[in-house]
Amino acid sequence: MLKKAIALALIILAIYSSFFALMPTKISDLNTEKTAFSSERALIHLKNITKKPHYVGSAEHEVVKNYLIKALGDLGLETQVQEAYSQNKKWGSIVKPKNILARIKGSDNTKALLLLSHYDSKSHASLGASDAGSGVVTILEGIRAFLSEGKTPKNDIIILFSDAEELGLNGADIFVNQHPWAKDVGLVLNFEARGSGGPSYMLIETNGGNQNLIKGFKEANPDYPVANSLAYSIYKMLPNDTDLTYFREDGDIDGLNFAFIDDHYDYHTALDNYERLDRNTLEHQGSYFMPLLHYFSDANLNNVKSTEDSVYFNVPLFKMVSYPNSWILPMLILAILIFCALVFYGIKKRSLNAKHMAIGFLPGIGALLINGVVGFFGWKLLLIMYPQYGEILHGFPYNGHLYIWVFALFSTAVCMWLYNKVYKPENTASLTVPPLLLWLIICGAVAFKLKGASFFIIPVYFGLISLFVLVRQKRPDIILMTLLLFPLLLIMSPFIQMFPVGLGLKTIIATTLLVSLMFSLCISVFGFSRYKNRWAFLLFFASFGCFVAAHFQSDFNEERPKPNSLVYLYDADKDEAHWATYDKLLDDWTQAYLTDSPDVFDASSVNFESKYGTQLTYSKKAVIKPLKTPYIDKQKDTVIGDVRHLQVFISPQRAVNTLEFFADNSNQFLSFNINGLEIEKEGNEMLVFANRIKDRLFSYMVTEHKSIELNFTVPAEQKTTFQIFEVSFDLLENELFRIPKRPNTMIPKPFVLNDAIMIKKTISFE
Repeated sequence: MLKKAIALALIILAIYSSFFALMPTKISDLNTEKTAFSSERALIHLKNITKKPHYVGSAEHEVVKNYLIKALGDLGLETQVQEAYSQNKKWGSIVKPKNILARIKGSDNTKALLLLSHYDSKSHASLGASDAGSGVVTILEGIRAFLSEGKTPKNDIIILFSDAEELGLNGADIFVNQHPWAKDVGLVLNFEARGSGGPSYMLIETNGGNQNLIKGFKEANPDYPVANSLAYSIYKMLPNDTDLTYFREDGDIDGLNFAFIDDHYDYHTALDNYERLDRNTLEHQGSYFMPLLHYFSDANLNNVKSTEDSVYFNVPLFKMVSYPNSWILPMLILAILIFCALVFYGIKKRSLNAKHMAIGFLPGIGALLINGVVGFFGWKLLLIMYPQYGEILHGFPYNGHLYIWVFALFSTAVCMWLYNKVYKPENTASLTVPPLLLWLIICGAVAFKLKGASFFIIPVYFGLISLFVLVRQKRPDIILMTLLLFPLLLIMSPFIQMFPVGLGLKTIIATTLLVSLMFSLCISVFGFSRYKNRWAFLLFFASFGCFVAAHFQSDFNEERPKPNSLVYLYDADKDEAHWATYDKLLDDWTQAYLTDSPDVFDASSVNFESKYGTQLTYSKKAVIKPLKTPYIDKQKDTVIGDVRHLQVFISPQRAVNTLEFFADNSNQFLSFNINGLEIEKEGNEMLVFANRIKDRLFSYMVTEHKSIELNFTVPAEQKTTFQIFEVSFDLLENELFRIPKRPNTMIPKPFVLNDAIMIKKTISFE
């Protein structure tokens, strides 16, 4: 009994250690030596640059820019500001970003090491503390510590605080494609965030293989490496874009991303503030920055590219383990041969029973089916029970971690209950065979389809050792068997949380299936317990307890504010005004304008939706306010042959943030120039804007250049019609409306147009 208690304690310890080892547990204070990174010193900068939202075009954006220029100057660095117009074809954004640059000369430069983070915040409410103020201050404090050593690096070090990342990676675009320093860069270290806490994950951006980058990363030896080739493989398949995307795609420059994703509900919201940034997370970023800066500033950056990939994963004590992809098939084949030999040997020794092995498939398959169904429908059911969760567009509510516990404990309980049905004191060895076969099948599949997950074979090898012991001994030492589970628990446990945290609770099925698979390998220990039924009921009860706890945290309050939205839309063509919202559940604040019986919004009239496809839901007729419409002047209209040449000047007559241009596919554009920026044709297309989505041409982000000049050509016989939406984010400040601020229990909804005044105007050229 004592040994079983020790075994259970060891399992809990291993799972705890797998999370505990991911990141620091305390931060460096102001008394930290000058040559070392200090989170508290970095926080001084962070407090200064996150006082207000500082999105592109806002007054605070200029304040933050000037602060960072001064901060770099105080370190003795000469700075420059790069400005140029940029178009992101994928996102449709056109803006004139202002990049901040500095360079430290090396003694024997191979290629330059570029340190990157963006300093603009997401419009219009986010304070940008985590995304990406944390990255900016990590670089500022890290460079200060590095320079304090008085050491000259071999390689040049370029610091780039990019601008307009939130609008379309536009700052990265103009650096990679227009700045002369871009050709000198050999490697980029980019610091980012998609939440406000948790461990920072390292993700690679490369057009080739990752082998040399992983080799260098391991040799730099950061204290808390969190990286795995599964995340790398999945990341490459997802439509994720960071500033590094331009470096990789346009510059063929490799890079390492460092981003934290926990507390995802804070991302791009007013909760992304100085107070909510996890201090240990900032320390984690610093723990990456310093060793990587020291290593790569002296490494030969001509050698970071590779044609080969490596499988890699982090594990406590060993930090980072890697091996080349060329080992994947040999390791798989060897494991299959060992498995077959052990099964043959076990049957010959009569330690394995064919009937018991066949029966052993039932609980494993049953657990996968039951837990798979629960995971697949779990989030959908929660949205029915708690429709307010749908207002959090991230897909991860404030009590999301409790739901991970709910599903993980429930899945474990199902496994305990099912395996108890086939319990016999002498059949543990036979029950171990089906899970190993299933894991080998999975490893075979990923070896060809998802090579980054091939480290799943490591727990299988230890499972084979367990099978060997079980074949040799009917009652093996339970502590030894538990220790053989450590690789499984230490490597795989963090994935139970990683997927739903990073991708939302819609992926909770990954948790339920992974728990089922992990438990099946743990049967080499739990198979000896005759009380699995009791454990099952205890775990069911614990799961229900977590569900109850989540229920009591399902409402909105000051700690968990409700995201909501309000927009005023004036249609200048029809001389009509409406209030509109993206919310499905109205609250007291929005009902004051939309009433308790709003109209369903006509989505065909306005095509503004979030990246999650969220569209305006309700509207209500509003009083027309005396808003000034944009001034439009046709300065040139000439027909030469079959081509009509137009020059149009558009000047907003009020403070605005964006101008959105739409035109249906009957409008063809032979060429288009916006404030001197020539829009390029895509591929072999004969027209510009040939592949527009939902009639959208582009979004022009207004900075200090309030007006926009369009020079374009169209077929001579074409009647050309634009729809222009003039947008400002001043609904709550505009004296024409006098709208009260939200209560502290509410925040502006992210990812959508919000707190905005929109004027819709159609212009036609007959």
